[in-house]
Amino acid sequence: MATEKRDYYEVLGVKRDATDEEVKRSYRKLAVKFHPDKNPDDPHAEEKFKELGEAYDVLIDPDKRAAYDRFGHAAFTQGGAGFGRGAFHDPFEIFREVFGGGGFGGGIFETFFGGDQAEDRRRGSDLRYDMQIKLEEAAFGAEKEIEIAKLDTCDKCNGSGAEPGSRTITCSTCGGRGQVISSRGFFHVSQTCPRCRGAGEVIEKPCQKCRGEGRVEKLSRVKLKIPAGIREGSRLRSLGNGEAGTRGGPPGDLYVVIHVREHKIFQREGDDLYCDVPIPFSVATLGGEIDVPTLEGRAHLKVPAGTQSAQMFKMRGKGITNVNGRGRGDLFARLIVEVPSRLNAQQRRKLEEFAALCGDENTPLRKSFFERAKEFFR
Repeated sequence: MATEKRDYYEVLGVKRDATDEEVKRSYRKLAVKFHPDKNPDDPHAEEKFKELGEAYDVLIDPDKRAAYDRFGHAAFTQGGAGFGRGAFHDPFEIFREVFGGGGFGGGIFETFFGGDQAEDRRRGSDLRYDMQIKLEEAAFGAEKEIEIAKLDTCDKCNGSGAEPGSRTITCSTCGGRGQVISSRGFFHVSQTCPRCRGAGEVIEKPCQKCRGEGRVEKLSRVKLKIPAGIREGSRLRSLGNGEAGTRGGPPGDLYVVIHVREHKIFQREGDDLYCDVPIPFSVATLGGEIDVPTLEGRAHLKVPAGTQSAQMFKMRGKGITNVNGRGRGDLFARLIVEVPSRLNAQQRRKLEEFAALCGDENTPLRKSFFERAKEFFR
């Protein structure tokens, strides 16, 4: 039993009094949506695409549309209104006519299906370079120069790929389109032209130095400006410093990925810095002033009497400048109380005397701890 055809106006989603422009606009939208090339995993896409082409073929033609409005689908069956079977055009040919372009390599396919323009095909590749910098360079910024081996513009032909005095001519294989189309039954398959490699042109006499590529491998130096406050893993883009394009095509870009070396003193968290600063037992007990390192040099910190080991002190504005200009981070100094490991006889005697003079009021943390843990000492 044959499947009943849907109403052509319903297929295109237009009213019966729709103008030709409305019919065309609706077809353009739906044809892109259901094109088989865009729906490789949908087994029904080709069927829907054919149905759209058939409906458009009728409704865009005044005579066919008039016959359809009067007789419906019967107008196109054997013995109908004179159109007969086989009167419908290839839906892929209709698609090309509506959208323009000579085949699957041009026109709408470049816009919707990711095809490349000739200039894009000649564009040079982007490059990546991993750069290690010091924490100080990340904090204050720096100017660096790197050396990379890459494909650069040929100095003999200035990137054209042609010998001096030679010229480029239209590729005879693809007719200048850069694509060749082969028919495989109902489908038309587009491929990059094997002769011109998609350029659409060929050179009469290729440059002997670059063999027609327009580029040769060179050692290049690139200057970079590292912004203050840059973080680990940040990526800098150097426009046009990637590989040169083929035969005068635009160059790619260079992407520099920043890696900050581990510092022997500071650890970084965001825009803040952290460091451990050892202090003598006597300073922690009596208080005093100590020197603290910063990325800009020495700074002074007042230590209150009775400072405990691992106590943190914040030094405002001594961290790293925010890369977006949003102020500056802080430096957090963690003071580590250093306990003497070697005592002479006099030092030991004095310390024992000091210990004998100390009571619970001198060790409140210890007293509090044992109060909370006394049940474990029964």
